[in-house]
Amino acid sequence: MKQMDIVHPPMKDLLTKVDSRYTLAVLAAKRARQLQDGAEVKVKVPSNKNVTRALAEVAEEKIGYERTKLCIK
Repeated sequence: MKQMDIVHPPMKDLLTKVDSRYTLAVLAAKRARQLQDGAEVKVKVPSNKNVTRALAEVAEEKIGYERTKLCIK
């Protein structure tokens, strides 16, 4: 299991998984909310913080997104 901290996963790696920083922020926030509401965590990380877990899921491509005209799904 990798050590997760402020700089891991690196921003440059995360940005290769999405089309913009805005998309990354929205995707991580939505996924963190789902985790807070009881959704199953899709990766093992040594953190109990939902935003960290969400970013790890993005980095490992366990979650994705769909951009529509009105929002990010």
